[in-house]
Amino acid sequence: MRKTIILIAGAGFLAACQSGLMPQPSEGARLYADNCAVCHGPTGRGDGDLVADLDRKPTDLTQISRNAGGAFPTAKVLSQIDGYTRMKKRDQVMPEYGSLLEGETVPVQLADGQMSPVPRPLAALLAYLESIQQ
Repeated sequence: MRKTIILIAGAGFLAACQSGLMPQPSEGARLYADNCAVCHGPTGRGDGDLVADLDRKPTDLTQISRNAGGAFPTAKVLSQIDGYTRMKKRDQVMPEYGSLLEGETVPVQLADGQMSPVPRPLAALLAYLESIQQ
């Protein structure tokens, strides 16, 4: 009986730890395909199907790190996706995904070394975007 309780408790602990881990890029790739590829293109280069209908070309997402001096600007990317920093009219072309990106949070390390709780879907999308940098 005692072994059973220990096994059940251990399994529960492992499950809890797993859910709090940073998502893999593949999880974010699915979100990207469903929400972003229509504008930013299947590979993130800003060549999606709706480009001709937009006032300006979407950002080439494979160049985020390069455009930021070589380091992936985690906090800036998070804020851009959730709509927090899009105040200018030109930045409002991209829809806000704040309501889509809710739920369970996972810790994400920011550039200053601080950990920030981020909704899992947003963290997954972040992991994918970081994985496609060139």
